[in-house]
Amino acid sequence: MTNDSRLNAILTRDKAEDGKFVYGVKTTGIYCRPSCPARNPKPENVRFFDLPELAEADGFRACRRCRPDLVKIADPGLSLARQICQLIERHITEKADEKLSLRWLASETGYSEDHLSRSFKKILGISPMDYYDNRRTIAFKENVKAGETVSEAAYGAGFGSSSRLYEKAHARLGMTPASYAKGGAGAEIAYAFADCFLGLMLVAGTRHGVCAIYFGDDKEALVDELAREFPQAEIAADVGLLADWTKVIVGFLQESSTVLPEIPLDMYGTAFQRRVWQALLQIGPGKTKTYRELAEGMGAPKSARAVGRACATNPVSLIVPCHRVIGTDGKLHGYRWGLERKEALRSWEGAQ
Repeated sequence: MTNDSRLNAILTRDKAEDGKFVYGVKTTGIYCRPSCPARNPKPENVRFFDLPELAEADGFRACRRCRPDLVKIADPGLSLARQICQLIERHITEKADEKLSLRWLASETGYSEDHLSRSFKKILGISPMDYYDNRRTIAFKENVKAGETVSEAAYGAGFGSSSRLYEKAHARLGMTPASYAKGGAGAEIAYAFADCFLGLMLVAGTRHGVCAIYFGDDKEALVDELAREFPQAEIAADVGLLADWTKVIVGFLQESSTVLPEIPLDMYGTAFQRRVWQALLQIGPGKTKTYRELAEGMGAPKSARAVGRACATNPVSLIVPCHRVIGTDGKLHGYRWGLERKEALRSWEGAQ
């Protein structure tokens, strides 16, 4: 089912599509079933999810009017994936001091470990254990925001000890857990603005590398978006190496170069998102791939939708070229900074 047909189901409030997907509205933070009688959202504000649990994992909360979290999942594969998600959530909540295993999930569902893992990965694009790891990280964030110490939050999220969380802190958070616990306090995030043919560009980075490249029309709105994740971080204009990195990016756009600038990146993402972003870097300038081709190249042919979501959350969308991915119909489908900018980037590269 394409995103266009999903959007049509929402606009017509098609009850036949309930249980096949849910949709979140970015402006409200709420997700609904297709037949929800609420006011129709703007297409650019809609996010699609195969499962309610995925919407909640992305920060959306269930609509109290249509209760999409209670709808029965029609597809057997989706139903099994949802059962696994719920088991993982229950384990983190009720048995945080015990490490979850694939064997336990298999015994709870009645399926073999191999079948369970393959079925789950076919739907979500990642393994059950990768999902478990990602959900523990989210639980840790929620715990520290609730006022727990780093150690308490790590144990409560099922890490066993805070040292295990610190081992992969850079890959998960882009800064230490203690810094995240303070809303980014102690972290230095610099930003700079530049004008280019795509409009106003914000480039932001930590000491480790560029963490964000945003496009928009309003400086204040772009800075607000940057500060939303880490409200206590030391955010300032043009600090450290950022000025040099920004010049490289602007030069890349001005000189009509086809070779992406080699600048360090400091990006946080799930295991699957990082796989997608790495695959995007393999697409040459002026070339395109469909979401399906990208998924097949990653060895996850059924995860085209998950690939689309990973492209949509790419924070450095110029350097990691998600604009080179199109729909199977050859049309442009979604871009964080607007389809006009996506088309402009593709035309610019095609002219080189």
